[in-house]
Amino acid sequence: MGVFWGRRAAPPAERRFLPPIITSSQFDQVDLSRAETSLQKVAVWSSVDLIASLGSELPIDVFRGTGADRTELPVPSWLQDPGADGQGVEDWIFQLLMSWLLRGNAVGIVRDRHVRGDFPTAVELLHPDAISAWLRDDLPVFAYRGREIPPEQLFFRRCYPMPGIVLGMSPIEHHASTIGLGIAITRFGRQWFTDGAHPGGMLTNTEADLDPDQARTAKERFLAAVRGTREPVVLGRGWNYQQIQIAPEESQFLESNQFTSAECARIFGPGIAEVLGYESGGSMTYSNVESRATHLLVYALNRWLRRVDRVLTAMLPRGQYARLNRDALLQSTTLTRYQAHEIALRNRWKTVNEVRGTEDLPPVPWGNEPNTAAAPASGPGDVHDGADQEE
Repeated sequence: MGVFWGRRAAPPAERRFLPPIITSSQFDQVDLSRAETSLQKVAVWSSVDLIASLGSELPIDVFRGTGADRTELPVPSWLQDPGADGQGVEDWIFQLLMSWLLRGNAVGIVRDRHVRGDFPTAVELLHPDAISAWLRDDLPVFAYRGREIPPEQLFFRRCYPMPGIVLGMSPIEHHASTIGLGIAITRFGRQWFTDGAHPGGMLTNTEADLDPDQARTAKERFLAAVRGTREPVVLGRGWNYQQIQIAPEESQFLESNQFTSAECARIFGPGIAEVLGYESGGSMTYSNVESRATHLLVYALNRWLRRVDRVLTAMLPRGQYARLNRDALLQSTTLTRYQAHEIALRNRWKTVNEVRGTEDLPPVPWGNEPNTAAAPASGPGDVHDGADQEE
């Protein structure tokens, strides 16, 4: 057998490097004892971030009374920074939702109360994994890092409650198998393509039978020629090199990962998987984007927003209540928004200044009275007062 290239390149200097963090014995060992571990799964992070980010960025409205007696009030200063840490209400609500979404519980220490009312005005939220709770004489006892929290300083709101259990169920623990499988698939896929789980290519000779020593020599000389250079390799007669490329689809990585991603997203509510693009079949078009936003609010987001409403209301004087403004979530196109304004003005259940306020425009002197112009002839979807209808 002849040598299939001439001058042999000098072997490169030995390189020392740290091995990848994920080893062959670790890819299937997923520890979900800490809430943050589940966020390694992109679908979990995307779902939690979607709910927490949308919920924390909605404006807060404070009211007194209902119906015709409802009056909007200024948002008190303590509700603009419930954590009293200078980070603002958006940061505090984000922490609150993250605790609920990942662990099913939100626990904090009341740092201050209103001087003229028995309601908290400053609550420091605690990491949910550092909380323990048990029953003592049929009364719940909470501890943070092993130290009991005095009942008068305790802030506690749970989701997914079960009878006889103090803490709410954790979505991550309840669906640990699905989330763990998704993380394991991602880790195994990374190891497969970066950690040498398959050969990178195959060097063959069609005109000679090589013994082990000759095969080893050919391999060493070929590697010496290709390492550290992008120059082409010249092979002699009978030699052939074929690179082995394993498509992810052939290993079912993408298919399996897509399935677990959709399942992980659905843990947090209907419509999350579809909005994030994890649905099976179908497509998202311009015409159904707004309807999907509505479905997301109704079926997935609203239950979390109502929980936030109740928490914020508990930090207000009796008779007042707080609401996150859902209209800010359903930001439609300009045309759709103006059409809605036109219907409201035409049917006299909004004034011009109310519409201008919605559009962040200053009021006008003549805009406080309902539209007095005669309504056009009735058509599909028109709403008229009973007095306008003939008997």
